Amino acid sequence: MNIVLQQLKGGDRRSIGATPKVVEQVMAQPRLFPVVFDGMTDPDPLVRMRCADAIEKITARRPECLGPYKRRLIELARTAQQQEVRWHLAQLLSRIPLNKSERRRVVDILSSYLTDRSRIVKVFSMQTLADIAVEDFELRGALGRFRIRGGCH
Repeated sequence: MNIVLQQLKGGDRRSIGATPKVVEQVMAQPRLFPVVFDGMTDPDPLVRMRCADAIEKITARRPECLGPYKRRLIELARTAQQQEVRWHLAQLLSRIPLNKSERRRVVDILSSYLTDRSRIVKVFSMQTLADIAVEDFELRGALGRFRIRGGCH
């Protein structure tokens, strides 16, 4: 295991561990970005969630880092099951430029996230769907049909 990812092991899901340290390392050494991005598929769920958190924090400051990873990001969003990874992926999807067909795929993925048990996943998915709708007039009407289950009535 890469030494950067090794720093993200251990503890429990309530802890961010060494994520802030890893974020600063990647900001100082951008060549580490691919390592942390790939960590979102690590077998260890703690490493996966902390890598997703780190990528979210890095790209909040440098969204252009995601450009070369657009396809992989969309595919990861389609297949991810872990809620902590999903909520960060929902945030990340709002940071990449999407063509029309990619927007449709992302809308389908995020729409499926609206049935997730995690309210955080639902909220970040709704936010990204709203962000996409601002840029895609055709989607605005379609997005109005979604209903969220498990929320306040």
